[in-house]
Amino acid sequence: MIKTDQYAALIKQHAVRFSEIDDLSPVIQAACRAKYVLLGEASHGTSEFYTTRAEITKKLIQEHGFSFIAVEGDWPACFEVNRYIKGQAPEYANAEEVLRSFQRWPSWMWANDEITSLVNWLYEYNREHNKQIGFYGMDVYSLWESMEAVVDYLEKIQSPDVDKAKKAFECFEPFHREPEQYGISAAIYGESCLAEVMDLLKAIQKNRKTYNRDPEASLNMQVNALVARNAEAYYQAMVTNGNESWNIRDRHMVEALGFIGAYYGAQSKGIIWEHNTHIGDARATDMAQEGMVNVGQLTREIYGQDQVYAVGFGTHRGTVIAADRWGSPLEVMAVPEGLPGSWEDMMHQAGPFNQYILFTPDNRKLFQETVGHRAIGVVYHPEMEHFGNYVPSRLSDRYDAFIHIDKTSALSPHLFHGVF
Repeated sequence: MIKTDQYAALIKQHAVRFSEIDDLSPVIQAACRAKYVLLGEASHGTSEFYTTRAEITKKLIQEHGFSFIAVEGDWPACFEVNRYIKGQAPEYANAEEVLRSFQRWPSWMWANDEITSLVNWLYEYNREHNKQIGFYGMDVYSLWESMEAVVDYLEKIQSPDVDKAKKAFECFEPFHREPEQYGISAAIYGESCLAEVMDLLKAIQKNRKTYNRDPEASLNMQVNALVARNAEAYYQAMVTNGNESWNIRDRHMVEALGFIGAYYGAQSKGIIWEHNTHIGDARATDMAQEGMVNVGQLTREIYGQDQVYAVGFGTHRGTVIAADRWGSPLEVMAVPEGLPGSWEDMMHQAGPFNQYILFTPDNRKLFQETVGHRAIGVVYHPEMEHFGNYVPSRLSDRYDAFIHIDKTSALSPHLFHGVF
């Protein structure tokens, strides 16, 4: 049984206090040697997680040649941001306008002041340095939007594959953009669109060389088609097997990352922004017992342990943006103090201030006790978090480094056009 005071003392020996981005230079120096740097967050609604990741991201781009950012967001909306920061979207007057592309709940994840500042920085950096730093979404939810994008692109270039795309899109139309309706129809009644989507994907792969006139437009079309295929499987699995739907989603993210990496070239390096539950190696948590995988595990397996650097983030207390149920308006909620014996509690005991730990060959074995590590989703009930918001984790196996921000504050969302 772990003794929390002893573990807190151990943390105190190896943690380093920080107050500004330059204090995190050892983390950045350790991370920059990897092909992919995975930056986590303990919630989707905490300002300091976004701003700290943004500052690390800027350093990796400016000083270490990283080429793109890939986030836990929808591909079509993120691709609009990608176009904007590369000076290819004159229809948007500013960063706030392009972030209105994030219409699907919970839009606050990306339509917020913190991301606005990063988008402005990326736009200016690309313009001033004649760079093409990219911004992409890795998630799987945008089935209808992605299908529309595929049809529009194939129509624009007058591709013979457009008929297959329209046929696939028409198959989904009766479900009125309600993925739950599609999932029930496909999983229970056997009325799926899998054949149409696979027919389209095979045609695109077969004819992919014909799309080389605009490589990034081709990337956009190929990943949107990939979204359609994997979203179809995801929504089916949601009805019958929640763990498998998780696996489909994270495998999709890694597959999308592969397309992006191939577009930028073998020597390219990328920065990944996702929740801790995606970027922290699933094998170091109870997810492994449920047969679940995630981005952190899969990227380490594919690219090698030394080519992936995962940074977890956490907080002891504060406020957060979340909702009390799926699809409900956002609220600013209190984040209670970390539960006694949790990783967050012991970090706080080690010192009630911001600090980080680098897990190295010299100290990894010291932090392999399984302890509860807080995870807050877009749906959150603070008064109930002790029942299910702590993931049993071996922290030094789950991450390569951990950044603790002792007291945090809620994200600053854009509230426009009824978007929450």
